[in-house]
Parts: sequence; structure tokens; C-alpha cells
Amino acid sequence: MSTSPFDFIDEEPNTSKGLDTTDLVWNILSGLTLVATLIIGIVFLSIFINPQSVLNPLPPATIPSLIVTITTTPTPKNILPPTWTPVPSITPLPTGTAVPLPTETLAPTESLPPIETSAPTATVIAEEPFVLQAGSPIYLQNFAHQEAGCQWFGVAGQIFDVSGTPIIDSSVIIEIGGILDGEEITQPLLTLSGMASGATYGAGGYEIILGDHPIASTASLWIQLSTPSAEIPLSGRIYFDTFEDCEKNLILLSFVQED
Repeated sequence: MSTSPFDFIDEEPNTSKGLDTTDLVWNILSGLTLVATLIIGIVFLSIFINPQSVLNPLPPATIPSLIVTITTTPTPKNILPPTWTPVPSITPLPTGTAVPLPTETLAPTESLPPIETSAPTATVIAEEPFVLQAGSPIYLQNFAHQEAGCQWFGVAGQIFDVSGTPIIDSSVIIEIGGILDGEEITQPLLTLSGMASGATYGAGGYEIILGDHPIASTASLWIQLSTPSAEIPLSGRIYFDTFEDCEKNLILLSFVQED
């Protein structure tokens, strides 16, 4: 059979070798590009999450931390002492003593120290003893501290000189001691004449608080007057009763100087 030059001859070109090599190169390049893109993305994500990462070529400046100092409050070194209360040098009443009478009789006037012209009022007062005013003691409901009511228990009264004038110049010590509620008062309770002057008790008034509720006792508490130095007694120890009664929680004991 003859072949015409115009016959179409379907010949498949042999290009498989060239196509395989090109595809391989492009596939490798594509893979490298994908890997590089993934690495870059991971690096950027790491820098975004942690700007201080070692992968960040331009890390932000570190903000200095705030230092907190604690300022201590200075403790005062000089603390005022509590209010001073004079303690007389009088021998306390022995425990278990029955109802005693005044233990001493004041010496006559001539046995007392001589009175100087510059002597304080207390020395002049010491010439004559003091006794309970007629009608004392008087047991009343607490009227001086009405807000406390029955949660108050004490003794009050006035001190008068020989002429009947209230003594308001703190020249007489009023002292209470003895046994209360089964316990001995080891630190005598003290005040001065005129310390509670006013409308409540009158001129020359005094007040001594015994407790925050009335307590019953029978001749186990005593009251005594003395000079401010507590060296010269101005009266004997006068014993008195108390009652566990809110109607009798204020005991009025007034003194007058004998003529």
C-alpha cells in the first residue's frame, strides 16, 4: 500500500520524559514554599503571643516593676502614766474582825504639832476631829447617775468645818477600806473634799464608787477622814452597812467638825 503525502499520520510525541522532570521540580518548589509559609506563620504567631520571645528580632522594652514600700507607723515611746492616786500609809483592817468600834482616841490638841502661820488649811482642820453628821448614813436610790440606774454603787456626802461651812478646798482626804463581797480592799478608795461639789451633792461634796451593782455587807466597810498627807487622821474609822437593793445603792455619809 502506498502512502500518500497527504495522508494524516497520528503520531503521539514522546514527551513523557520532559514532562516528568518539570512536574517534579515544580512540586518540590511548591512543597518548599508551603513549608516556608507554615514556618513563617508559626514564627509570627509565636511573636504575637509572646513579644518577648527570642524569635522576635525587635522585642518591646521591658516595663520596670513597681516597688511597694511599707511605711511603719511609729510607736509612741512616751506613754502617760495612769492618774496618780495617793495611797495613805494606814494599816488595813485585819480580816475576820467583828464589828469594831473606832480603834483610837485622838490626842488632845496640845499633842499635835505646833501650827505655823504658813501651814495649809488641812493642818488647821486637824485641831478638831470630825464625826458623822446627824442622820448619816442615808440610803437612797442612785439619783446622781440616773443613766446607770442600778448598775452603780457608791458613797457620797459633804464635809463641813466647825462653823458648818462646806470644805471645798481639797484639804480633807476621804478614804474607804475594809471587806466587800468577801474580798479585802487592798488599795483604799480615795477622794478629796470638794471634788464632787455642785448641784448633785452640794458644796464640799465628795463621791466614791464602790462597784457597778449594789452588794450587801454588814459593818465590813469603813470610812475615815485624814489630812492630804494621810499622816494625821481627822476621824476614826466609821463602819457602815450596805444593801443588795437598787433602792439603796447610794449611801450618803456626811461629816461635820466637832466644836
